[in-house]
Amino acid sequence: MSAIPYEAVIGLEVHVQIKTATKMFCGCRNEFGAEPNTNVCPVCLGYPGALPTPNREAIVKTIATGLMLHCEIAKTCKFDRKNYFYPDMPKNYQISQYDQPLCLGGRIDLYTLAFPKDAQKQEQALNPRSVRLHRIHLEEDVAKSFHFEGYSGIDFNRAGTPLMEIVSEADIRTPEEAFAYLTALKQILIYGNISDADMEKGQMRCDVNVSVRPAGATTFGTKCEIKNLNSISAVRRALAYEIDRQIQIVSQGGTIRQETRRWDDARGQTYVMRTKEQAHDYRYFPDPDLMPIRTDDGLLKEAESLVPELPAAKKKRFQERYGLSEYQASVLASERSFADYFELAAQGAKQPSLVANYLTNDYLAAHDITEPVKIPAAHFAQLANLVDSGKINSKQAREVLAAMFESGEEPEKIVQAKGMTQMSDIAELERLCDEAIAANPRSVADFKAGKEAAINAFKGYIMKATKGKAHPQLMNEILRRKLTEGK
Repeated sequence: MSAIPYEAVIGLEVHVQIKTATKMFCGCRNEFGAEPNTNVCPVCLGYPGALPTPNREAIVKTIATGLMLHCEIAKTCKFDRKNYFYPDMPKNYQISQYDQPLCLGGRIDLYTLAFPKDAQKQEQALNPRSVRLHRIHLEEDVAKSFHFEGYSGIDFNRAGTPLMEIVSEADIRTPEEAFAYLTALKQILIYGNISDADMEKGQMRCDVNVSVRPAGATTFGTKCEIKNLNSISAVRRALAYEIDRQIQIVSQGGTIRQETRRWDDARGQTYVMRTKEQAHDYRYFPDPDLMPIRTDDGLLKEAESLVPELPAAKKKRFQERYGLSEYQASVLASERSFADYFELAAQGAKQPSLVANYLTNDYLAAHDITEPVKIPAAHFAQLANLVDSGKINSKQAREVLAAMFESGEEPEKIVQAKGMTQMSDIAELERLCDEAIAANPRSVADFKAGKEAAINAFKGYIMKATKGKAHPQLMNEILRRKLTEGK
């Protein structure tokens, strides 16, 4: 390891497929998983003379994304042709936006839970910051190549899919911050119904630009780009490897070549793909088939109507309205469908915080937050109300929860079937407390000598005698009164 401390300078370019009914410039269905080459037409296949028509839904959703990410929305923008040859791009140019993108500036706010779990107690996660955005532009996706043992094939279903490119400033310093940036971005895209952002399906793909420099330096080092990373954890691993590789080279007096690299996840290393093109290599020029777009002509207003309550605002409201802890509110607000489910359950609960507790602890201990909850929301409210009314105690509630997860049955029916109704008969509890005290004289002496924990011996005795049905609060009050009488 070098004696000179180095720091990484990281910028991310994220391609996001927009969830629309049709493709960017034609009426073909925008559909993942269809039979290869079934959603194609002369426009997306690049036939001579075929004319593109912009997709209003894609433009509106790109503007909505810009609004959610605090961008400045351009009043006018245009589409350009980005010229280069690729086997999966039939026109030999891609329709994109060069010098007049839809959205400029903006930021993504990182938050603690967005960092990888093993880094959430580090200073960078405990005091997260914002990462500035440079721009968001709209373009069309290319087709997809498949390589087999003796031949290659191309599926043009993906050609022409609406694609946003979200470009950050070089504000990121660690692989963990890159992880948090992508997690926060993905969350917002799903919240806004802009994209499903499923990286396994290629709906969100990331290119990484990374360089290193001596810590405290203000000039950038020579950057390398790592292309087409298809998971957030792969971005973290690729960055960790590439940063270490570059530091090894410069610390030994070598120089970094500007190049594009690929990530080999199985071998855990990057390798050279090609030397990097510059913008002038693409010979951009305005697309003569597409007119400039004015966003103040109804598009901006339409986009504003799509912007939902975002996670940070939802978290704050959950804390204020339902009295949740910061942790509970953060977990619930992190996934829109889960947050909606909680609110549905909370409507029927006298103590919404109990519902939040069962969801964030018991339910998520065995289920993924992104999966739809199959149990009716009213069941969680009913369970919380059973505890709130004293009919069952918290220990019994855990047993009911387990049965509820397994059968989907209503909590009240589970309680009835198991004969779990909590014992609240004062006279009977008084009798059991007397019996417990008489049977544990040593614990009585310990409690009177100031050993608070000695009371647990009496509680254990009573719970065993009632098979866990004794009302904990009543039992505790009676025991303390009897043990301190005449003290």
